[in-house]
Amino acid sequence: MRLRMIAFATLICLMAVPGFAQSTTGFLVDSDCYESLERNVNPWDTNTYVDRDRDWEVRYCSPDRKTKSFTLVNHDGLSFKLDPAGNAKAAEILGSARKKSVLEVSVTGEVSRAAIKVSVISRAK
Repeated sequence: MRLRMIAFATLICLMAVPGFAQSTTGFLVDSDCYESLERNVNPWDTNTYVDRDRDWEVRYCSPDRKTKSFTLVNHDGLSFKLDPAGNAKAAEILGSARKKSVLEVSVTGEVSRAAIKVSVISRAK
């Protein structure tokens, strides 16, 4: 009886895991531009993250209407690529923005390593 209860509780927990969505805010940037800046570092520099100006990188890589691939850079400096559905939703939001501006958004979705499977994306208030 006890073993059945443990198995049942484990099954309930495992079924609930895929349903967890995480919400985060950050800035939308052009994925190709931002990855290029991330790769453009001296491999022997030990102060890479200390010397970086994330605000400048976000402004420099602000997306425009031609951008097809987006990355979310949160306020801690971590970056997450958006999935194809998220890229489409981000392009819709970008259509209503000014020509080339810094765009802060709130994203809800499943986060895995360096990517977000977007379920909802909206402009941050």
